[in-house]
Amino acid sequence: MIGLSLVLSAVLIVLAALHLLWALGWWFPLAEERALARAVVGARGIERMPGAVPSSMVVVALLFAAAWPWFAPSGLKTAGLAALTLVFLGRGAASYLPAWRRIVPEQPFATLDRRAYGPLCLALGAGFLILTYGALT
Repeated sequence: MIGLSLVLSAVLIVLAALHLLWALGWWFPLAEERALARAVVGARGIERMPGAVPSSMVVVALLFAAAWPWFAPSGLKTAGLAALTLVFLGRGAASYLPAWRRIVPEQPFATLDRRAYGPLCLALGAGFLILTYGALT
């Protein structure tokens, strides 16, 4: 389980670093803000990236998720792992729902969501599911 925890944490830290760059106004990997917003947010008619505060909140949430397998209080660890499982599996599944696509229809986000973001969230959710099962046994 240590290896899986390391992989999950590493992926989440990389994602947190990307969101931190965006919070600081560095449009990576696309240099043009509108193009990046359409690729990573995908909301109808989006022209600008979310501001520093919402991006920073995502950074905190991702770092919290990355740290949970390592630093969670023993009495809450399993519940937290189960919650993270539901969050990531839910977000991953949303990628394939028509209702979600109506909320975030912009391209290339819609395609990236089905091909990359959704599968990544499902993989993270599966990883947290395995950790949850391991914590129960």
